[in-house]
Amino acid sequence: MPYIPASLRDFVVYIWTGDPHGEAVPARVMAEIDRRETAAEQTISWAQLSIVGFLTLLYWIAPRAEGTAGENFVPMTLAAYLVFTLFRVFLSYRMVLPGWYLMLSMVVDVSLLCGMIFSFHIQYQQPPAFYLKSPTMIYLFFFIALRALRFDPRYVFMSGLIAASGWVLMVLYALTYDMNNMHVTRNYVEYLTSNTILIGAEIDKVITILGVTLILTFALFRARSVLFDAIQSHAAAEDLSQFFAPEVADLITQSAEMPGAGQGEVRAAAIMFVDVRGFTKTALTLPPETVMRILAHYQQITLTEIEQHNGQIDKFMGDGILVTFGAVQPGETYAADALRAASAVIAALDARQDDFVALGWPGRFATGVAVASGDVTVGIVGSQGRYEFTVIGHAVNLASKLESANKAQRTRALTDASTHSRAEAQGYVNPGVLRRDGEGVAGLAAPVDLVVLA
Repeated sequence: MPYIPASLRDFVVYIWTGDPHGEAVPARVMAEIDRRETAAEQTISWAQLSIVGFLTLLYWIAPRAEGTAGENFVPMTLAAYLVFTLFRVFLSYRMVLPGWYLMLSMVVDVSLLCGMIFSFHIQYQQPPAFYLKSPTMIYLFFFIALRALRFDPRYVFMSGLIAASGWVLMVLYALTYDMNNMHVTRNYVEYLTSNTILIGAEIDKVITILGVTLILTFALFRARSVLFDAIQSHAAAEDLSQFFAPEVADLITQSAEMPGAGQGEVRAAAIMFVDVRGFTKTALTLPPETVMRILAHYQQITLTEIEQHNGQIDKFMGDGILVTFGAVQPGETYAADALRAASAVIAALDARQDDFVALGWPGRFATGVAVASGDVTVGIVGSQGRYEFTVIGHAVNLASKLESANKAQRTRALTDASTHSRAEAQGYVNPGVLRRDGEGVAGLAAPVDLVVLA
């Protein structure tokens, strides 16, 4: 929800600090906001360059106004502003523009525009009241609106104050220039047709500048709060993808409705269990940091092979890993992918035995793998705001029992005959497999026809 300040003081503090939450923002979120604001400053710089380019082009192609007799300062003003803007574009790509420079930039913007307007009474040899009727003053709103591209109300607010102050100074100068001959009128027709000053008209201009400024400031105040929340949500979604398979994270973050417990659907899928032999017993003899390094290395090797064969990690269970194929994203080759992944995991871990020895694992780093397939329920379980995306079904239970059966069968990778047949129908070929029909498996009531993969 957009941030709503509890008091005027909170609002003023936010306007000054730029933090709509009034609390520490995670560093990675602030880094993303800084990156976007740097890009916004580059956009603002190019927009200012476009404005000065447009004004310069308009000046050169427009017919010369009649009645000019004094010095024309417009070309010099445009040239000075062009140089300043080019320098600003250059700096915006070289560094993060500091706040003081942005304030200086706004002062320069207003000063050059007001200076150009001020020069009109010299160019046309008229009293200062003459320049107060110049339509060029509406370009002040360009400079105020440009600051909105940064999504930071502080700079819109300050830009509006500087613009209003600049115009007030212009009015005060016109009022005090020649007190004896200056005529202040309340007649609107006389104001429009002579060099007189209508105080109400100038107040209207200042009120309009401040009104537009306050409206943009408040709009950006709300927008920046939404921006903070959006960036934090985006960062949270990216963090979520570190804990779930990308497909699961997308399912959670892009769902039209917030997923909750009890939601699920039945899909044909393959389930793989991977487990390290003797891990718990061996880990007790090793320093904790060594155990964690070995575990991380093993998981990274396994994850790489699984992802290459279209598998998704469902969860890490200490040294065990539960993997699904075709559960999160339905596929036509889920059983074949799972068996190929099982063989790939065994081969990859065998090839990296020296790594585990170097990390401090004593002896051979051995693993057991098992695959089963069938209809499983894919969904969310949990309650009280603590949910877990998982798979449930006979195939999950069978894969777990088969992985444990590797010890009794003295094998490294097992599947059941049904899964193997399904994989062959999906294009899987492995002539080196061994059938063991009618084998008893602990935890299962009926014998199972086993297929030894390794």
